[in-house]
Amino acid sequence: MPTISKKGHQMPASPIRKLVPYAEQAVKNGKHIYYLNIGQPDIKTPEVALNAVKQNDIDILSYSRSEGSEEYRVKLANYYKNHDIPITHEDIIVTTGASEALLFLFSSIMDPDDEVIISEPFYANYIAFSTASGVKVVPAICNIDDNFALPSVETFEKLISPKTKAILICNPGNPTGSLYSKEEIQQLANLAIKHDLFLVADEVYREFIYDGDTHYSIMQVENLKEHAVMIDSVSKRYSMCGARIGCLVSKNKLVMQTVLKFAQARLSPPTYAQIASEAALDTPQSYFDEVIHEYVERRNILISELQKIEGIKVAKPKGAFYCIVELPIKNSDHFAQWLLEKFDINGETIMVAPANGFYSTPHVGLNQIRIAYVLNKESLIKAVHILKEALKIYKD
Repeated sequence: MPTISKKGHQMPASPIRKLVPYAEQAVKNGKHIYYLNIGQPDIKTPEVALNAVKQNDIDILSYSRSEGSEEYRVKLANYYKNHDIPITHEDIIVTTGASEALLFLFSSIMDPDDEVIISEPFYANYIAFSTASGVKVVPAICNIDDNFALPSVETFEKLISPKTKAILICNPGNPTGSLYSKEEIQQLANLAIKHDLFLVADEVYREFIYDGDTHYSIMQVENLKEHAVMIDSVSKRYSMCGARIGCLVSKNKLVMQTVLKFAQARLSPPTYAQIASEAALDTPQSYFDEVIHEYVERRNILISELQKIEGIKVAKPKGAFYCIVELPIKNSDHFAQWLLEKFDINGETIMVAPANGFYSTPHVGLNQIRIAYVLNKESLIKAVHILKEALKIYKD
C-alpha cells in the first residue's frame, strides 16, 4: 500500500476546524450552536465591495498578473500611505489570503531545519505553514497571568541560534488580542538588525484597536527596510473571509523577487476577489467606526460575563476579536467535544476552540480555550451562560 509522507503525518489538524463533524452532528440532532470557535465576523461586508462583483460586466474571467493587478496594488499602496506606512505598489504582492503570503515567505527566506521565533500562543496555522516548509518553530512564551504581554527582548535574544532566520509576531494578536507598542516594535527591530534576521508581522487586524490605543506597523520603522516583511489580508478588515485575498509587503527587493517566483508558479490570485477587494478600499471610515464600537461593546460584555464564572482566568484583549480563557478543567479538547455531543440547555450549546492548538510547546494550554466574539451581544451573553452551566456538571 502506498505510504503518506513524513510531512503529511506531521501536519497538524486545525484546532479550530477539527470539531466540525461533531458540530454538524449536533445540528442534525436538532441543537442550536453558538459558534465561538472561528474568526468569521457577523459584520456585513461593505456594499461597495459586493456591488463591484454583482454589477461587473466582465466577458472573460481571465488571469490577473501573478503579483496581483496593478490597479489594486496602486490603490492598496495609497491605503497604506493613509495609515503612515510609506510604500509603493511595487512593494506589494497580492496573495490568495494571508496564508499563502506566509507560505511563500517561509519558502523564500528559510531552508528546511531553519528556525523562526514566534511569540506564543499564536495563530494555529503558523505551525502548519512551518511544517509545510520544513521549518522549526521556536516559541517565545507569553503568559495569561500578565495578559499575554510580549516577552522581553532578552528572552527573544536567548532563543536566537545560528539557524534562526526570522521573528514572527501577530499585531494585534490572534488568539490573544495583544497589541504591541511602538517601543516594543522598535526593540524587536533593533534585535532583527543586530542579528541580521527578518522581522515578520502579521497585521491583518490593524483596524481592530481599542481603548484609544494606536497600531504601529513594522513598515514604519525607518531603518528596518531590508529586514521587514508585513503580511495583510482583507478577510477581517472588510468581513470578506471568503474572498481569500491577502498580500505580502516588503521593501527588500530580493525577497520580493523570490516570492514572485512562487506567485508565478501558482499563476495568479483570483480576479473577481481582487475586484471586490479594490472596491472595498472605498469603504468610508464610518463603517470602521461602527464596527470598532460594536466590538468594544462585545468585548466588554464578554469579559464582564466571563469574570463572573468562578475558577476561570481571562485575558483582556486590546485588539482583534479574540480572547483566551483558562478553565478549571484538564483537557479543553475533550470539553469542547463534550459540549457538542453531550450538553445543551434547551437545545442550545456552544462551540469553542481548544487553545492547546495555538501552542507549539507540549502540554501547554490544555485547560484553555479561545473565544472569538464575533456574535451579537445577546448571543454572547447566552453563550457564556451555557459555558457557566456546563462547567458545573462537566467531569474530566
